[in-house]
Amino acid sequence: MAAAPAQQKMMVAIDDSECSQYALEWALRNLAPGRLVLLTVQPYAPLGYIPAAAGSPLGPSVVSPELIRSVTEHQRQLAQALVDKAKAICADHGVDAETIIEVGEPKETICEAAEKLNVDLLILGSHSRGPIQRFFLGSVSNYCTHHAKCPVLVVKKKE
Repeated sequence: MAAAPAQQKMMVAIDDSECSQYALEWALRNLAPGRLVLLTVQPYAPLGYIPAAAGSPLGPSVVSPELIRSVTEHQRQLAQALVDKAKAICADHGVDAETIIEVGEPKETICEAAEKLNVDLLILGSHSRGPIQRFFLGSVSNYCTHHAKCPVLVVKKKE
């Protein structure tokens, strides 16, 4: 008799967008997540100065350490609220999910986390941006489909 397969580890990368929440709910309805990891990526804290606008007589502005700490703490609180909400959605579907908050560039950090955690499937929502927006803003899902070392499922919300 063959041994039962180990539970698949799936990771859903979440942000504060509607498409991200849709991807999570879609995965919970349509897949049987064995082990589920919810990952959100908090952006880097602001640098210690803000460059002046071209032609500005004011020059660069120095940002106080207190302001940097305040912004960083606010970002941490937003990220925690986001994973708490996603974990509650999982609980409503009877799934106990692990949550992780990382700091960094989202597309790179998601791929690194997927590899580090040895996930079997990475699930992302699609923002459905057009080619112009993708050119200027980039596409996290496009980057991950090309750079993640595991299968990637991109969930696109129906119009």
